[in-house]
Amino acid sequence: MNRWIAALAALALGAAALAQDRSSAPAGAEVYFIAPRDGETVHGPVTVKFGLKGMGIAPAGVKFDNTGHHHLLIDTDLSEVKLDGPLPATEKIVHFGKGQTETTLTLPPGKHTLELLFADYLHIPFDPPLHSKKITITVK
Repeated sequence: MNRWIAALAALALGAAALAQDRSSAPAGAEVYFIAPRDGETVHGPVTVKFGLKGMGIAPAGVKFDNTGHHHLLIDTDLSEVKLDGPLPATEKIVHFGKGQTETTLTLPPGKHTLELLFADYLHIPFDPPLHSKKITITVK
């Protein structure tokens, strides 16, 4: 049993070391929304298209310099997200770990905020965080 405890402790220490070793995005890199536009009124389902400048897309688990994948924050403030470790997958933090650059969302009618957060092969955000401007849309 002690071997299992030692193995779990080693894994925890390794994960902590990875979380502290966050990558930086290259100068001039940007993540943004192609669609919808800020302030737009849309009918559901909502097609969301992601833009990226100065970096490449790679699936989660694939490590290449200056690459990562998108995460979409829905009705969530970036200040509420823990940025020093892997992002959790929730209804409000949606992972696109296969390298997707668009999605279709089913959102209830009303106002919603969307923000993109780009992260590395381990779902760890870059330091400083590479994120889009938060946009607000209204779903009819």
